[in-house]
Amino acid sequence: MTRDIAIQAAAGLYDSGAFLEDLSRRVGYRTESQEPESGPLLRAYLTDEIARVLTELGFRHRLVENPAPGAGPFLVAHRHEGDALPTVLTYGHGDVVRGYDAQWRDGVSPWEVTVAGERWYGRGTADNKGQHSINLAALKAVLDARGGRLGFNLKVLFETGEETGSPGLHAVCEALRDELAADVLIASDGPRLGARHPTLFLGSRGLVNFRLVLECRDGGHHSGNWGGLLRNPGVVLANAIASMVDERGRILVEGLRPPAIPKPVRQALEGLTVGGNPGEPEVDEDYGEPGLTPAERVFAWNTLEVLAFKTGNPEKPVNAIPPHAFACMQLRFVVGTDWEDLESIVRRHLDEHGFAQVGVEVERGVPATRVDPENAWVQWALRSLERTTGQAPVLLPNLGGTLPNEVFAHILGMPTLWVPHSYPGCSQHAPDEHLLGPVAREGLRIMAGLFWDLGDTDTLRHATQPARGA
Repeated sequence: MTRDIAIQAAAGLYDSGAFLEDLSRRVGYRTESQEPESGPLLRAYLTDEIARVLTELGFRHRLVENPAPGAGPFLVAHRHEGDALPTVLTYGHGDVVRGYDAQWRDGVSPWEVTVAGERWYGRGTADNKGQHSINLAALKAVLDARGGRLGFNLKVLFETGEETGSPGLHAVCEALRDELAADVLIASDGPRLGARHPTLFLGSRGLVNFRLVLECRDGGHHSGNWGGLLRNPGVVLANAIASMVDERGRILVEGLRPPAIPKPVRQALEGLTVGGNPGEPEVDEDYGEPGLTPAERVFAWNTLEVLAFKTGNPEKPVNAIPPHAFACMQLRFVVGTDWEDLESIVRRHLDEHGFAQVGVEVERGVPATRVDPENAWVQWALRSLERTTGQAPVLLPNLGGTLPNEVFAHILGMPTLWVPHSYPGCSQHAPDEHLLGPVAREGLRIMAGLFWDLGDTDTLRHATQPARGA
């Protein structure tokens, strides 16, 4: 059997309709992790769907209960073929965001896959059921082509709470550090740079959400009688924010700015175009950090965003000076940012700029991760993708968004390779979420080639580290 046969078999699962049938069944599970009543369906998705498939593929598996109260379980699976072989960890999540059923286009249900041209509509088609279904189907194609062998050891971790911040994931990975040890993570989530661009990304930007709060007094006061006499919290807070980020989006708080972009990262992003695809907004070329390309601004730099701002009663404003104001803020950041000290950094900045009365409340944060683009595993994966597709893939040092990648990079301590099968216009988390059929078919081919190459000792000669025990 050959690599080409494995790739053809994976594409054949798409062409025959078998992949669509599997994905349709999985989308039918209403696994909304934000809804408390979804607990039984989250568990059933793992036990009745994923575990069944993994059993057919020769894995040993078990459910791991979540140490976080009320959160859904995990599934851990193993397929061990030899102590001298490389060991790979893969990951997926079975939960989705709320369906928002009534907001989808006419005739489309979020809990059924509706094919309309190249678009496959359904909740989870892009995030993450479609993506992990592609990887499972590609594994089957390689197993069949190799006569029941992969040629490497594979460990699988599924969670059911990614859309609610992955409760319990850190604790489970800490507890199962030895059991989940591997040479590399290979998984799929997030979007490609564009629908026509096979992409490899190596981590994700971190994020930390925080609130700026200003309480001036109890109750509103007539703006005619008291205007100019009472401090307006909306005005003060707007100016406090303006002291932190200017009208072009440049961060003015030195402690929230990242270190200089490393040369390998800058080289990886050279020549990349962000946006420009149908349905996407036009990039504001004059917004963001001056001197950076759009790709550098979103993949290699920090951004400070105002997610919400409220003072008074926006729906029914009255002629009164409001008593308080607040803003929901977010910092997206790259490796090297002192994000864990954000509260004191912002506090010091506000005090120095005359806004001592503005309070700072940090809500949550997720670390940034990034593998060196020159890492041998990265170069191996790039060669595999190019061999399969006939074009050089896009290499992103990290995703612009955020994934729970720190558990793999920091807790489990392995390089992380993400091969996404979605695209930026997929309406992820929104009504009319969809997967593009041609991207899914190409994803099946890419992953079959990648899994085949993992089992080919020659292709791994310069990339593998000593295999870990199963």
